[in-house]
Amino acid sequence: MPKGCLVITVSGLAGSGTTTLCRNLARHYGFKHIYAGLIFRQMAKEMGMTLEEFQKYAELHPEIDREVDRRQVEAAKECNVVIEGRLAGWMVKNADLKIWLDAPIMERAKRVARREGISVERAFIEIAEREKGNRKRYLNLYGIDIEDKSIYDLIINTAKWGPDGVFAIVKAAIDHLYPDGDAGSGRYPGNEKKKEVG
Repeated sequence: MPKGCLVITVSGLAGSGTTTLCRNLARHYGFKHIYAGLIFRQMAKEMGMTLEEFQKYAELHPEIDREVDRRQVEAAKECNVVIEGRLAGWMVKNADLKIWLDAPIMERAKRVARREGISVERAFIEIAEREKGNRKRYLNLYGIDIEDKSIYDLIINTAKWGPDGVFAIVKAAIDHLYPDGDAGSGRYPGNEKKKEVG
């Protein structure tokens, strides 16, 4: 693996495969996996709410999103972390690699339905409603349009590759992240070199 201090963000909509990719990266490289969704779920549990109830509560209480995002930014100060979250790429401005995973909504609905044990139709409706609410909330809270993909270094349609294929693509990107930092050479320019080049 590359030597140095890497911070990678992985973003994507529900069912796009972000958690699977992050777990594979954490396992292979020994990265610490910071999961924004898990923080959100933990906060919902702390308040005695279902995820759907907490989602609606968060829409009226911007401090919830700010707390989730604050913890992500704080985590990015560590070395060799992979940060998963819809806004992770926006929040962690100096990440070494920003990844967006995508797939058609019907494909994502099928995955969520299998994972949650619900019908595809219900998954589709819940995803569509949640994404509409999230987009509005992110625009109001931060002025961020979640549909703007211009900040990402790597965008992958996970309907075309399975988890192993997605991991192989991202691994190649990580291992060849810097022009003279090939993983096999034992040389790695690190963040200072990146600043000089960029």
